[in-house]
Amino acid sequence: MTTRRIFLQKAGISTLALSLPYTNTLSAMQTEKEDKILRVAIMGLGSYGTRVAEAMKDCKRAKLVGVVSGTPSKITDWQSKYGIPAKNCYNYETFDQIKDNPDIDVVYMTTPNSLHKPHCLRIAAAGKHVISEKPMALNAAEGREMVAACKKAGVHLLVGYRMHFEPKTLEVVRMQRAGELGETLFFQGLSGFIIGDPTQWRLNRELAGGGSMMDIGIYSVNGTRYMLGEEPIWVTAQESKTDPVKFKEGVDETITFQMGFPSGAMASCLSTYALNNLDKFFLNGTKGFAEMQPSTGYGPIKAWTKNGPIEREHVTHQTVQMDEMAAIMLDGKKPVIPVDGEEGLKDLVIIDAIYEAVKTGEKVMLG
Repeated sequence: MTTRRIFLQKAGISTLALSLPYTNTLSAMQTEKEDKILRVAIMGLGSYGTRVAEAMKDCKRAKLVGVVSGTPSKITDWQSKYGIPAKNCYNYETFDQIKDNPDIDVVYMTTPNSLHKPHCLRIAAAGKHVISEKPMALNAAEGREMVAACKKAGVHLLVGYRMHFEPKTLEVVRMQRAGELGETLFFQGLSGFIIGDPTQWRLNRELAGGGSMMDIGIYSVNGTRYMLGEEPIWVTAQESKTDPVKFKEGVDETITFQMGFPSGAMASCLSTYALNNLDKFFLNGTKGFAEMQPSTGYGPIKAWTKNGPIEREHVTHQTVQMDEMAAIMLDGKKPVIPVDGEEGLKDLVIIDAIYEAVKTGEKVMLG
């Protein structure tokens, strides 16, 4: 009798659910998730911070609600332009107080590279999630500190790898992982442009931690990894410098580097601040190829394979990135290509090895 009663109770519940045509528990849960908004404060109101802020105007899951800046006039301008309340505005001396502000979920650091670690540690200590622009830190040792601090605080640490959400990039990655290009044998990544203002922070070793490799070369480092779908086991690298006045000691102008992988695949890449028209990925396999040019610029990205052009709608990269990061933080979504602190750390380990290979002239083993 007990078993029959339980069965009838369950059947009754099922019948009731079927009799309510407009009730869908899964849909309701999904809607509830999508109603959550990631509330973002941007730290560093320079050109890239502005680009992110503009892109977030079109976000569905993320909203700009706060700022951190050392320039009072910028704070005033942003308050007016983006409707940011005074209580959500901080400078670098006061932003620890953000821990008492329940209206901010995450701080996005678009500051110079050398500031990422100290600011990340303070943000995590305040109990807020962290998004760091790439590179995540100056080196792998700093990266490990950041990952550990965020884990200890129980907050997310994500890195602004916008290409990890770009549709054409994801299609090439899908094809490679599905074996549609056959066994991957070779990857080429070319990343470079002629840098302008010689006084900018990106040419200051203390702030940037290097030169082109820490800015543009990381795209080829990171791109090699997600395009091949494996981690390198060794690197070699060579540096050339034509302008030692503009590119002072410790600020690399051009580095060529090579990587080897467990499968036997090879990568050959270039990072430079001295040549334009270098934004290209080429992936070669036993059954075909994929080529992207531009491959990492702000878009639209162009990509084609043995089957012809890859067509996808272009949406501002940072808009997609912030909505996807909202889903990661709010819904627990798992991206196809990771964007967490561990992903950022992997790139830093390789960049450290590249600089070591340049210095020693030797092959540097990884792992």
